[in-house]
Amino acid sequence: MAKSTFISFHYAQDHWRVQQVVNMGAIQGQTIVSAQNWESVKRQGDQAIKNWIENEMKGKSAVVVLVGSQTAARPWVNYEIIKAWNDQRPLVGIRIHGLQDKNEKTDFSGANPFEKIKLDNGKTIADYVPLHTPSGAYSTQVYANIKTNITSWVENAYKRS
Repeated sequence: MAKSTFISFHYAQDHWRVQQVVNMGAIQGQTIVSAQNWESVKRQGDQAIKNWIENEMKGKSAVVVLVGSQTAARPWVNYEIIKAWNDQRPLVGIRIHGLQDKNEKTDFSGANPFEKIKLDNGKTIADYVPLHTPSGAYSTQVYANIKTNITSWVENAYKRS
């Protein structure tokens, strides 16, 4: 089993796909917050969200960004990536658009969220952090590929020193 992870993702679009990854049992992480609890945190404002992220990341040895079609456009995902980078936590991305949602639909591949975050040296986080694209033409094949590789992907996440 992979190390304890914080999982970053676009809740509204991808929670069904993310739950599939969590249920693989290959990574340890935070419990995926329910929609009701997430809305409760959001109603308390930006600082409450930052505090929630801080508490959930605390003690985690890696951050896994599960990337769907709209993940790169999500401000809190970007915040989580920047926080992981600044905290020097191992960081890795995995595309999940090939997994089916609750309506048995897959999605299209979205932008790389690591490319959006510019660094002082003129590069982006994408120049350092891998974004894995699982192989497979069908959701079952994508699922199997993620399940087979997720432990090594997390164990080999980019480690900033």
